[in-house]
Amino acid sequence: MTSFWSVWVVVLTLACLAICFGLLVWNLKNYAGVKEGESCGHEFDGIEEINNPLPKWWTYMFFATFIWAVYYLAAYPGLGNWEGLAKWTSSNQGVKSLAESKQASLDAKAAGETVQLDTEIQKAEDRFGPLFESFAKRDIIDLAQDEQALEIGQRLFAQNCSQCHGSDARGAHGFPNLTDKDWLYGGTPDKIKETLLYGRVAAMPAWGPALGEQGVKEVTAFVLSLSGRKVNQKDADAGQAKFAMCAACHGMDGKGSIAHNLPFGAPNLTDNIWLYGGSQRAVEETLNNGRAGVMPAWKDILGEDKIHIISAYVYSLSLDK
Repeated sequence: MTSFWSVWVVVLTLACLAICFGLLVWNLKNYAGVKEGESCGHEFDGIEEINNPLPKWWTYMFFATFIWAVYYLAAYPGLGNWEGLAKWTSSNQGVKSLAESKQASLDAKAAGETVQLDTEIQKAEDRFGPLFESFAKRDIIDLAQDEQALEIGQRLFAQNCSQCHGSDARGAHGFPNLTDKDWLYGGTPDKIKETLLYGRVAAMPAWGPALGEQGVKEVTAFVLSLSGRKVNQKDADAGQAKFAMCAACHGMDGKGSIAHNLPFGAPNLTDNIWLYGGSQRAVEETLNNGRAGVMPAWKDILGEDKIHIISAYVYSLSLDK
């Protein structure tokens, strides 16, 4: 906040407090012109206005509220750029990475500052850490049958994974569906946990410059034919010859990395499951411009114990119910 707006907030806040205090003091005096307890001379519908003082309980409560407001503004941030005597903050400000966040937390603790977010995280860790640790000692396949573990895993998934994969884990354009049996890097418990721990970086190169417009059209026709689509057979035959440059990742049969035990994460092109769309236009776009999907690594963010539970939840989604 700039100095101008800081002063603006301070002046308005203190002015409001001063006005409220002035109104309270002013109403404690009798300005009605008649003695307390006597009629003010106003009557309507049988109701007469009496000059009574403010109730004592109301007056005391108002003074207590005013004193609390002054204390609160002095102790905590609220008056512009004022940091507060209690050195309290809701979170560590200005961090741009996980490493900076951890360092800011350590610096705040060393300086005796109370950071609300750090306090809440520590309370949660103290309360739920032992539970996560006990689940982490069990096999993922075993956890996938445990209702309590799955409930916890679902909540962790909703907090950290649903932004990309959806709350129902069915994915979206560019984000895999986790409820089917189609896996780019493997759907075993170990592979799912590996993906969550270390992330994945895809690298589908752009083939447009090498193939040219007609070449892209021909390879697209062949790729679509692999999943049983009706295409121009002449283009598909020409595209099959050019598909050799794709076979290193997808295999000559187009069944992808999993079928050929390759580490690239190349999808199976013979089914009808498309991460970026299976229309002719979408496939041409993929060939022309390539794809660069990234799955972030969660090891340093969530820790291995929580990832173990999420892995069990994700694994359970594709099991036959």
